[in-house]
Amino acid sequence: MTMLYPGDGLVVPPGGGRTVKTAAQEVTFKVTGAHSRVASTFEVVVPPGFDVGAHTHTRGEELFYVIEGELEVLAFEPVVRTRDDWRSWESASGLRPVRATAGTLILVPPGCPHAFANPTGKPARMLFQSAPPPDHERYFEELLELMDAHGGPDPAAVEELRARYDIQQLTPLRHTALPAPGTGAGR
Repeated sequence: MTMLYPGDGLVVPPGGGRTVKTAAQEVTFKVTGAHSRVASTFEVVVPPGFDVGAHTHTRGEELFYVIEGELEVLAFEPVVRTRDDWRSWESASGLRPVRATAGTLILVPPGCPHAFANPTGKPARMLFQSAPPPDHERYFEELLELMDAHGGPDPAAVEELRARYDIQQLTPLRHTALPAPGTGAGR
């Protein structure tokens, strides 16, 4: 952990930061609570087939910026919160989940339902910021441990972890490996 002197900045070079990797996600810690009182910042690789599930936070604010690839994203209160899948949700004003490409920014205030999923056959990369720190740092460490468990994550353990870190899960977290491009059925 690098401690900064008052007034010093932080430069994280490409590839810099501590990376935690599993089959479900790869998270690189770029800015932690040791560096910022405002927010933790991560670079996240979202593999094909990963769906974080719709969820809310009562205290936290989040920002997502798609660097590469495509994600389906949601950031609104739906008219009806169905328990199985957020992709059919619609807001009272007509908002629906959208396909976010490189350059898309998503800002999520406290209490706003949000989700992201990678429905494509290629990994996506995003910059993710969570305020206040260090809750999401600890959450990611523990979640990635659970996701790497033999036989997949225990849903009860994931639910307990999320509740402990102010995450109210609305639809299930899922990770279904999708076939790589050009390797689909019938080939």
